[in-house]
Amino acid sequence: MAFGSFRELLASSVDVGSLSAAALAREAEESGDSPEQVLERMDAALSVMERSIELGLSGEARSRSGLVGGDAALVARSAPGLSGDGLSTAVARALAVAEVNASMGRIVAAPTGGASGVLPAVLTTIAERTGAPRERTVRALVTAAAIGGVIAARATLSGAAGGCQAEIGSAAAMAAGAAVELAGGTPEQVGHAASFALQGLLGLVCDPVGGLVEVPCVTRNATGAAVALAAVELALAGVTFPIPLDEVIDTMGHVGRSLPPSLRETARGGLAASPTGRAIGKKTD
Repeated sequence: MAFGSFRELLASSVDVGSLSAAALAREAEESGDSPEQVLERMDAALSVMERSIELGLSGEARSRSGLVGGDAALVARSAPGLSGDGLSTAVARALAVAEVNASMGRIVAAPTGGASGVLPAVLTTIAERTGAPRERTVRALVTAAAIGGVIAARATLSGAAGGCQAEIGSAAAMAAGAAVELAGGTPEQVGHAASFALQGLLGLVCDPVGGLVEVPCVTRNATGAAVALAAVELALAGVTFPIPLDEVIDTMGHVGRSLPPSLRETARGGLAASPTGRAIGKKTD
């Protein structure tokens, strides 16, 4: 789904009616597979996401370090909580997938393992709340992949290269855009949602305590899901972001290159360098 810009993706959607249709056509053309085969692959990916949510919510996914596990189940049991059922559900599911990743379980890197909880949490929650059929949910996943492809082409999806903004930020943008399409928003609103999500996480550093994708990585998935849901609400209400998504992506790439190495997955800065972070790191060595 190699679009070099969201502008190109948006233009391609004019004749076919949606971003997912444009992305699906491009993927079929590039891969040589039929659109039906592409959708089958995306449906399989969605199934993996759903299973990882289920496993995480069971409370059985525990990391070897003992730092991660069981929190998704705690949040799920406390739902709907003060923030309402939708947000509580998405937060619990984001934690669930991230905990499965930390415990070396099977997840979909969306766009990375460390940020794998945001997209499935938001997409499944919005699908349930809107009553969307599975095929539309799968097609929304195609839109998410297309947005991720644009980010990869223009900036980076790597925490080591661009900080956590490149992982959680990108995941939030992908999730927000996909959710807006799933909820019946326009292609333009999809772009605004992705922009709102990514701009809200600009500058987020990558500082894994002890070098493990656990603290603060797992709970940042919950934060990313919340940001994505806020972006969805803004876009569907008709609020627009004045800076085009492509420029927001370019800015993220520039900010990432400006971050010092200590804040790009080296575990030498941020929370990893706090007194408690260093102590935890020594215990997990």
